[in-house]
Amino acid sequence: MSYLLFQVSFVAYVLAMTVYLVFFFTQKKYVRGLARKLFFAAALLHTANIIARLVEAGHTPITSVHEVISFFAWSIAWCYLSFRWRYTVKNFGTFSSILVVLLMLVSALAPHAILPLSQTQHSWLFPVHASLAIVADAFLALACIGGLMYLLQERELKQKRFGFFYSRLPSLESLDKLNQHCLSIGFTLMTIAMFTGYIWARRIWGGRNWHWDPKIIWAMITWFLYAALMHQRFTMGWRGRRAAIVTIVAFMAVLLTLVFLFRGVHGHGA
Repeated sequence: MSYLLFQVSFVAYVLAMTVYLVFFFTQKKYVRGLARKLFFAAALLHTANIIARLVEAGHTPITSVHEVISFFAWSIAWCYLSFRWRYTVKNFGTFSSILVVLLMLVSALAPHAILPLSQTQHSWLFPVHASLAIVADAFLALACIGGLMYLLQERELKQKRFGFFYSRLPSLESLDKLNQHCLSIGFTLMTIAMFTGYIWARRIWGGRNWHWDPKIIWAMITWFLYAALMHQRFTMGWRGRRAAIVTIVAFMAVLLTLVFLFRGVHGHGA
């Protein structure tokens, strides 16, 4: 049942993305309204999928590649929706929906069998740590999208041609504010996730040499990258192009932590 809901939500996301792309090219308001409704419906279906998966598994469904990537896509969808209810950023939904669909595709291609919890995952800290980390990554993904949109719009302005993208992208100021908002929330959640992960690791592995686990190393590198970016933004006044580029580079480190997720002590059965 849960996988059927996953497939239905995947199709709904694809439909929403398609309609968002139609709006991106046509700029017809009624098309945008339809895209938003479809995306919201897809997010609700995805929520039902995760709840059904939780009931079937008996634990938070974040123990396999399929579940983690699906949860990541779900988090991006709802982080975007929560952002849209407060701010209006032109065509942000188009770019966000594309990323969600790509992640859903990766999740769909991964084995979807339910895995039992490993011995180390039988702790209330595991779902807290993992969920916080994934939601943090979702906000950082939105910051990365904002950075890409910023660079596209800046390129249009520098070339003074005011072409296709210029009329379809927000102002540079709006994109910089979006970047700062998503970074602030994402970095805060990442910090809390790392703290809960440290407590969890100390309880389970004690003095074992878990510090050199590749996932932990990349998580620390990623945290320091974002810490440096936040420092430069709030104390040195970093804005615009430099902040956008570093945001994109830092998110590449986030993706690397996902690659290492199921290796070392983070691997299933570790």
